[in-house]
Amino acid sequence: MADELVLPLRDLLECLPLSILLRLPFLIIPMNEIINVTRVPGGPTILTDTMSGVRSATIGFFFKVGSRHEPSELNGISHFIEHTVFKGTRRRTALDIAIETDRLGGNLDAFTTHEETGFAIKVIDEQLPRAFDLIADMLIDPRFDETDLKSEQRVIIEEMKMIEDSPEEYLSEIFSEAFFPGHPLGMNIAGTPKTVRSFDATKTREYHRDTYQAGNLVIAAAGNVEHKQIVELAAKYFESGKQNNAGPSAAISKPEYAAPIIIRQNNNLEQAHLILAAPLVSGADDRRYAADLLASILGGGTSSRLWQKVREERGLAYSVGAVVSMHQDCGLFSVFAGTSPDQVGEVVDLAISEIRDVVANGVTGEELELAKQQTAASILLGLEDSAARAATLAQQEMLHGRQISVEESLEKFDAVTVADIQALATEHFTTEAMAFAAIGDVKGLRVGRDRLSM
Repeated sequence: MADELVLPLRDLLECLPLSILLRLPFLIIPMNEIINVTRVPGGPTILTDTMSGVRSATIGFFFKVGSRHEPSELNGISHFIEHTVFKGTRRRTALDIAIETDRLGGNLDAFTTHEETGFAIKVIDEQLPRAFDLIADMLIDPRFDETDLKSEQRVIIEEMKMIEDSPEEYLSEIFSEAFFPGHPLGMNIAGTPKTVRSFDATKTREYHRDTYQAGNLVIAAAGNVEHKQIVELAAKYFESGKQNNAGPSAAISKPEYAAPIIIRQNNNLEQAHLILAAPLVSGADDRRYAADLLASILGGGTSSRLWQKVREERGLAYSVGAVVSMHQDCGLFSVFAGTSPDQVGEVVDLAISEIRDVVANGVTGEELELAKQQTAASILLGLEDSAARAATLAQQEMLHGRQISVEESLEKFDAVTVADIQALATEHFTTEAMAFAAIGDVKGLRVGRDRLSM
């Protein structure tokens, strides 16, 4: 019976309006979330999402510390710690960690963002205690051996060079620095070669001690998991009651936006890469649902305005789109594209024209309904993956302090109106301060404020 329900779900997601999808009884099956929450005073928050009928489990450890919490002289240390906890503990060498990771399936992922540092692994359900023990050991008792730290400094500096060789990523970095001037959100998550070389054992241990505290931790598990088991494992490994009140959250300040126009010459690139951007709502703002749909309509898929105008009708770019990046207190809407240097101006004018049209005329009901269908499909199909569900648990806890059900999310998206989209665009895109950045062989490019103004 279950197999018979999968096919109609996939087919209907592609063709039915969201208002009808929400009323289909078979959607109760994938939307059946069994979420439990335990908040330990002075200790970690434990979240579980039990999925019936699977043999996998994902366990994630998310610390509420990222690059925006760092003082400038320690820029990159969160990312550095994320790397160096893999270099060994008192119980395990770096090779032991690597072998055990592969034995568990090799699906251990670690990452650092501006606002969090995360470690997650997906395993067969019966291996969950071993996976928990491995990551907990790495997080609680890293050696931070001086020789290992020096080695990893070189690795991270090579990572920086790799990004500099990727024009899209490099453009994003120099743009962020100019868009958030003097603010940690504009600083490189990996730091600079100078700061990274300064991270000796003393600095690394001190920052780890101050930030990797139980009260700063969210543990999220999804799949074939039992909440009681995860709570017991958390109590075994993570001591509560030592949270430092002067922790990293005290360092957060809301950024001031700039409106840079950056044109960076690089004769070695065949393509030019560009970004158009403006401030938008934060991830905590109720208008985030409208913001996601706005980005989808403008550049979120192959039917979007920018894809159709720039790629399909004019053949100006292989890659073009629009995205919304949301932090806890601010957000950013951006258009991106890669095109021949002599076509940058035309792509910019097309993008600005579409943004102006949304401000002046709004979007159509058909465009909005299509964006809602696309969003519903993404949300519902994501429920099949324990890793995605564990990440969602943690993100909602850290950003909203509560779990937002799938039903509530779908209802919020369905409630967005054409007027909501136009109001959001009018408020944030009616500006003389649209930001722009480009890199490539663009020595003849001229982009002035008049060309970008709304």
